[in-house]
Amino acid sequence: QAQLVESGGGLVQAGGSLRLSCAASGRTFSTYAMGWFRQAPGKEREFVASKTWSGARTYYSDSVKGRFTISRDNAKNTVYLQMNSLKPEDTAVYYCAADFSGSAWDYWGQGTQVTVSS
Repeated sequence: QAQLVESGGGLVQAGGSLRLSCAASGRTFSTYAMGWFRQAPGKEREFVASKTWSGARTYYSDSVKGRFTISRDNAKNTVYLQMNSLKPEDTAVYYCAADFSGSAWDYWGQGTQVTVSS
C-alpha cells in the first residue's frame, strides 16, 4: 500500500512559481505512474500532469502545458510539480495520485492548497 504525502503549496503572486512535492512510501515498487490533479472551489477535479514511474511517458493538460513540469526523483520516491508563470486560474487544491494498474488512480494524497493572487 502506497502512502502519498504532499507539500509545497502556498500563496504566490501571479507570474510567480511554486514547486509541489509528493513523497511516496510503502509499496512503491508496484507504482506504474504518478499524477497531479487539481480542484478549484465549486469545480470538478481536473487532470494536470502525469508521468510513468519509469519516466517513459509524460502527459500534461493543455491549460498547464509549457508552464508546469512533472518530474521524479527515484532515489527519494518523490514526484514534483514545478509550476511557473502561475495565473489566478491555477488557484486550487492540488492532489497527487498513484496508479498501480496502468488504468486507474488507486491512491491519493491529502491535497495542498495553491493560491495565486492577482
